Amino acid sequence: MLWELFWTFFKLGTFTFGSGYAMIPMIEREVVDRKKWFEREDFYNQFTLAQSAPGPFALNTAVFVGYKMKGWWGSLVSVIGVSISPFVIILLIAVYLSEFSTNPIVEAAFMGIRPAIIAMIAVPFINMMKGLRWYFIALAIGVAVVVWLTGISPIWLLLTGAAVGVSVALSGKKEGELKQ
Repeated sequence: MLWELFWTFFKLGTFTFGSGYAMIPMIEREVVDRKKWFEREDFYNQFTLAQSAPGPFALNTAVFVGYKMKGWWGSLVSVIGVSISPFVIILLIAVYLSEFSTNPIVEAAFMGIRPAIIAMIAVPFINMMKGLRWYFIALAIGVAVVVWLTGISPIWLLLTGAAVGVSVALSGKKEGELKQ
């Protein structure tokens, strides 16, 4: 299992371009659809936790998945797997290829990659919205607009959302009512 964790996250780290968000659909496909390590709802909960924790999303996800599967050793192996390739690639770019950054072909390649990365980031968010009531979607959009326009730290909104969720749960609402 440790080797499988390492290999899974090594492939994700090697073949995913863009930010940690661009990895979400690939991580979801690996750990939910292919490996069946998580149920989809459980994965979305882990996604929320990984997003809320400090640090890079991809590393946080590797920690959570690895820990669920094999404890601390699983976390360590998953983090090493997801980190090795990007580290080596960035090191090679920094050492050997930095003078190519202003090359028109390289610039054009990066411009071509951007739309694909935006789509890769959008897919998991759209999937998470499926099944939500309209007012939760409206609330999410409203929160995004508040962060964008005011520059308020998303941490405060996350803490507020958590406090509201706990308050609703403690007020006697049934779990089924909370999910929808």
